[in-house]
Amino acid sequence: MAKYKVEMVGYNQEYPKLTHQQTMDKLNQYHKTHDDFIKEELILSNLKLVLSIVQKYHQRTNNLDDLFQVGIIGLIKAIENFDTSLNVRFSTYAVPLVIGEIKRYLRDNSPLRIPRSMRDLAYKALLENEVYVKQFHKEPSTKELAKRLDVEERLLVEALSSTHGVASLSQEVQNDGNNQIELIDQITTQRNEIDDLQNHMDLTNALKYLDDKERQIIEQRYFQDYTQSEIAKELFISQAQVSRIEKQALSHLKKYMS
Repeated sequence: MAKYKVEMVGYNQEYPKLTHQQTMDKLNQYHKTHDDFIKEELILSNLKLVLSIVQKYHQRTNNLDDLFQVGIIGLIKAIENFDTSLNVRFSTYAVPLVIGEIKRYLRDNSPLRIPRSMRDLAYKALLENEVYVKQFHKEPSTKELAKRLDVEERLLVEALSSTHGVASLSQEVQNDGNNQIELIDQITTQRNEIDDLQNHMDLTNALKYLDDKERQIIEQRYFQDYTQSEIAKELFISQAQVSRIEKQALSHLKKYMS
């Protein structure tokens, strides 16, 4: 089995990475026995998945360790509720649950005073999102979520936006040349959030048209931060084959999104 290292305070050691089939087998065993040892194996084998998501939110909190623990809660929910009878990869199901827990934590610890009604709607939306993912094994669109909650889509977007973290515009970040520049210098003047949302929805729909191997490689490369060599070991193919399939999948995505 491939090994990886989770670099987090208190987690600086190597854990075995389970293959897809091994993960399914252990999930089946756990759901039958509720053995805590099996549950721990599943958690440890998916720490890198949680860590890769947490790292995307590093500018929204001063304590990544707390955020990592929150992400683990989402992972545990995924382990408890995943249905192995459906043809869905565990990581595809787990990612939205981990993100949901992180967003809820960031919302509850936001430095801004957000109206109670807005916070309540955001909370209901996050819960309904989990229900939808559990039922359909995919993320709902904002329109679908608004319909299920019986609210205007515009209000839902505002409520969900209130869960985003806040960073100072004078905060220093690194540019491509590894030089420190202020965040305000990185902000574009014509950013359209509706377009961003539409692009995300288009990408989600386009992924459905890829075959299983293409979709797995894209998810692991661009959503879970796997290297090509790690994917090659898990799929028992060469790194060159992974590279070829990745390029082919990206070409297909570009076609389906055009």
